[in-house]
Amino acid sequence: GRSEMASYYIVLSLHILGATVWAGGHLVLAVTILPDALRQHRAATVSEFEQRFERIGLPALAVQIVTGLWLAEHLLGSPANWFDGNSVARTVQVKLGLLVITVGLAIHARFRVIPRLSDATLPTLAWHIRIVTLAAVLFVLAGASIRFGGYPAFE
Repeated sequence: GRSEMASYYIVLSLHILGATVWAGGHLVLAVTILPDALRQHRAATVSEFEQRFERIGLPALAVQIVTGLWLAEHLLGSPANWFDGNSVARTVQVKLGLLVITVGLAIHARFRVIPRLSDATLPTLAWHIRIVTLAAVLFVLAGASIRFGGYPAFE
């Protein structure tokens, strides 16, 4: 009924707000901050941005994960249905795959790349940033496609 629609709208709105922060922050990082840092061979430029962005970016990602799981269950039912062959389920599968890539790169960056970050190793972090940014944009496009029934190409 009405309260279920209100809950759906609130959760979807939080999911979209989280996506704007996560994708927008990574686009700013990848398109403006990173090229300057690479040109200047200055890893600190990226570190300074990421320390500030983490305060809002990581909570935004957490909100997206929680709300995304709720939305998937709302749209498809139990997680067993998330692996069906319909276009919404396939879109959820794409988003789960992007989440695995994002979390995997975040863990690798946090424990392997960032502790050793220097001006010389900045290009390694740059690839992480580019891939996470691409994944963030694909997350947004996949999410938007659900409004139109999911990815028809996956049918």
